[in-house]
Amino acid sequence: MTRTEEFTELRPMLFAIAYRILGSVSEAEDAVQETWLRYVSTDTVPESVRSFLAAVVTRISIDVLRSARVRREQYTGEWFPEPLLDDPYQDPERSAELADSVSMAALLLLERLSPLERAVFVLREVFGFGFAEIAAAVDRSESACRQLAMRGRRHMETGRPRFEADRREREELAARFVDAFRDGDVDGLRELLAADVQVIGDGGGKAPAFARPVAGAEKVARVFAAFTPMLAGAGLILEPHEVNHQPGVVLRGPDGKLLAIMALDVLDGRIQTVRSVINPDKLGHLGPVADAWALQREALEARRRQAGAS
Repeated sequence: MTRTEEFTELRPMLFAIAYRILGSVSEAEDAVQETWLRYVSTDTVPESVRSFLAAVVTRISIDVLRSARVRREQYTGEWFPEPLLDDPYQDPERSAELADSVSMAALLLLERLSPLERAVFVLREVFGFGFAEIAAAVDRSESACRQLAMRGRRHMETGRPRFEADRREREELAARFVDAFRDGDVDGLRELLAADVQVIGDGGGKAPAFARPVAGAEKVARVFAAFTPMLAGAGLILEPHEVNHQPGVVLRGPDGKLLAIMALDVLDGRIQTVRSVINPDKLGHLGPVADAWALQREALEARRRQAGAS
């Protein structure tokens, strides 16, 4: 195989590694592109191309994450990872690890780890690399990598929620949530929500979002139901869609442009958390993005006209 063919074959895996380390689609894509540039410019003939490229993309991702953390500390409001609707990498032997590691909840837990702990955890626990390969990737001894992996695993196991594995049931619940949301059905929404459910929004100061989390089934149900007239007034479109391997919702404007992505954490047949990403900077990789402020004004104006007519 040529280097181009080798890289093309491994590109989905490299993106999957970088995305889990960085939590950003755009930064992961940049890291993969930089890996390609380094690969074609080196005279090294690696014994294992897979291990070599994984090491390169990991080192690049660690460097990017260290600088990104400063920006995230200055972020306006809640910070969420850039949503992923379609994961390009599939491995039947590690499908559970891949799905679990890319959920919004897991990516937010990974934010608590140091860059080295995060990289070692991803390479070992998610992709199954050996400690010799990981040591070469992060320039640490195998013993140090085992310690990093143990610390990372302990942090993740302490805080990681266990979501339902039955995909069909989760999809059905997401569809019921969309129907109840669209209809403004408070009772129907309440039935789907955990007692301590939370709704949290990421607008980054660039789109309307919840100023603070909304908690409790009754309050959350009424908040969603209150949005129903605005949805209709602005002609917004709701679509159930898997988000980061968990049930979710895609919200579009009347022209089909993307407005927001909602990821739903589901446990014991109830929605535990709704995370809404509406920051346009985090949605551009998914297609054209709607003007959230303009749609909000249109919805409010339509609501005022309707109130005046009645």
